[in-house]
Amino acid sequence: MGRGPPGHRLRGIVSTGNEFRVGVPTAQLSSRTDAVLASELRLSVVRLRRRLAAERDPDNELSVTAMAVLGALHRDGELTVGELAGRERVQPPSMTRTLTLLAAAGHVVRRPDAADRRLVRVCLTDTGRATLLADRRRRDEWLTRCLHELTPDERAALRVAAPLLARLARKD
Repeated sequence: MGRGPPGHRLRGIVSTGNEFRVGVPTAQLSSRTDAVLASELRLSVVRLRRRLAAERDPDNELSVTAMAVLGALHRDGELTVGELAGRERVQPPSMTRTLTLLAAAGHVVRRPDAADRRLVRVCLTDTGRATLLADRRRRDEWLTRCLHELTPDERAALRVAAPLLARLARKD
């Protein structure tokens, strides 16, 4: 079967160090502290993020922050500068600089809000969408190849973990 750190567990899926077992009773699961789990997750997520960054489209010169802005606009539609700054946890002036670069390259357009002319709404352009999707496609292809090397139980563990990791990423 698959491999994982000894005692790894996730909703009844446990690793004994060199295999995953599904449906193991809770009493049999190794007790690990939340601090150890936090440390292992942090390290794993950071390493995966670096690896995914290395798989970016080589023709894409945009920063990770700029790509995150394109991703937010693709996922959520038009947003204000303040909304984008909040989502990316940067100050509005920093977001304005990022948006200025994206607008100059044709990835986004800015326009006044119809109801409140003081607000600026940002929209993704076809160029921005194409850049985002090409970059995502390349990284998704690499990750898909890696997933094929895992066992069905390991992929099942990741299916359970993915929404939990997304929820953690949204925490303040």
